Order: sequence, then C-alpha cells, then structure tokens
Amino acid sequence: MADEPVRLAAFQWLEEQVARHGEVLPWSTLLRGLTHEGVRVPLVSQQGIFKPRVCRYPLSIRTSPKSPYADSFSPEGLLQYKYRGSDPNHRENAGLRECKRLSLPLVFLYGHLPGRYHVVWPVFVVGDDPDQLTFTVAAHHDDQMSPGAWTAAASQIAERRYTTVEVRRRLHQQGFRERVLGAYRDSCAMCRLKHRELLDAAHIIADNDPLGEPVVPNGLALCKLHHAAFDQHIVAVDPDYRIIIRQDILEEVDGPMLKHGLQELHGLRIRAPKRAEWKPSRDFLAMRMEAFLAGIP
Repeated sequence: MADEPVRLAAFQWLEEQVARHGEVLPWSTLLRGLTHEGVRVPLVSQQGIFKPRVCRYPLSIRTSPKSPYADSFSPEGLLQYKYRGSDPNHRENAGLRECKRLSLPLVFLYGHLPGRYHVVWPVFVVGDDPDQLTFTVAAHHDDQMSPGAWTAAASQIAERRYTTVEVRRRLHQQGFRERVLGAYRDSCAMCRLKHRELLDAAHIIADNDPLGEPVVPNGLALCKLHHAAFDQHIVAVDPDYRIIIRQDILEEVDGPMLKHGLQELHGLRIRAPKRAEWKPSRDFLAMRMEAFLAGIP
C-alpha cells in the first residue's frame, strides 16, 4: 500500500521532533512537516481530518482548542471524535472509515492552546457510529510498530483501553503545563529563565489533593532547579508573592549555585502573570506556606 512508507516516515519524524521539543509541538513545525522521497508531507491543514496529497487516506486527526466539534472521551477513556459536518459520507469521514477498515494508524493532534498541539501516535479508528456522527479512536502503546502488525494491533486495541487512558492522563498533564507556561510567558517565576525545555508547571496544591486542580491559579512556572526546591520545601512563595528560602539553606555556605540560585532570591517577589485570573491563588499559597513552615516534606 502506497500510504505505508509515508506513515512510517511520518512516525519516525515525529519521534525525532518529540525527542527534541517534547510532546507538544507548534503548528508551524507540523505544517512544515517532513520531506519524504523529495516531497513535502505536512501533518496538518485547516481540516481536522487531514490527508496529504501523497496519501490515499487520512494521516492525522486534530482537535483544536476552539473546535466547533464536541470531541470528548468516553467513560472507558476512548476518544469520541466527531465527524466532519453532518454527512456521514463526506469524503473526510469516508476516509476515516477506510482507515478503520484497513487498520491504518493515524496521528492524533490535541490542541492545548492556539498553535500548540500534543502529538499522539499511533491511534486507530476502532468504532464508527453514524447515528451519533462519531468515530471511536484508541491509542496504541507501540510507536515502533511495523505495517504487518497494524491489523493485529487495531483488532486488540479496544480491549487495551488502559493505553488510551494513559494517553488521556498525559494530555491533561501537558495541558496544565501549556496553560501555566503560557500564562508566565515561558519564564521561571523565580529566576526568569526562559528556556522552555528547562521549565515545568509546578502545582501549588498537589494534584493528588482534592483542591489540586490543574488550573493556572494552582500553578507556578518554575525551572527544574526551583521546581525541585519548591517540591522539597527548600523554597516557598508567600501569599504576597515573596520568595522565602528555608532558614538552614540561608545559613549554609557552599558554591555560587547555592548563593545565586537560591539564597539571593530570599525576599524577592516572583514575576506573576499580568492577568488577574491567572495569578497564583493567595489561599493556595497560604496553605502551602503552612506546610513549608511546619517542615512537612
């Protein structure tokens, strides 16, 4: 099948991009795509169900942050992907139906923010409900699968829902990260470091706490160093947005990293987002300070 080499090349290209940039890629990178046998193969277009010219069948499906379609996950964790429009026989819907029939793997692009998409592959269309205008899509765990294994994987994948559930968990985690880093303009709230690959979205209230929702006011954009220090209660942020360094760390004598990376931050204010609805919750910071002062690990 002519599509097979293109799909394999696209999957390999995505593996390289994710290794370099992380699981969330910008629209520009996906639109530029890869070059296969001298031909450019983009991964996206304005259509949610996208078929490059060199392919006979769709290569990717996309959920936009502002999508008019109500894509969602079923209680079992499987993606419910809405048809294009209301005509089950629209060429894009017919193309996805052929992907199901032929057990062709696709790329799923989940929009966290405008212009930034979480990339998941391979995914398979495992269900088709014309009455609800919905395809059921499931993720597979093996991104190194050969074409000969595609059919077997698609036939088993609906029973391996844990894989798609894991994907859903990663989507939610990455969504929190994208929203928090976007609010802080890709900059550490404490040291102003702007290398996105070195930044994390730290929870103020832990995500395993009932109050620890993945919302921007429960997050801080921190570099790897300050995220680790925050999690270990070496550093805290008080409700007035001042950085507080633990007393024993302030009294410790060590090299320049300790002095410049931690001690000199004591008493300074974090750089909080400008929009009021994105600023860290003062109530959450107060709760976190209580744990910090009590020495709770």
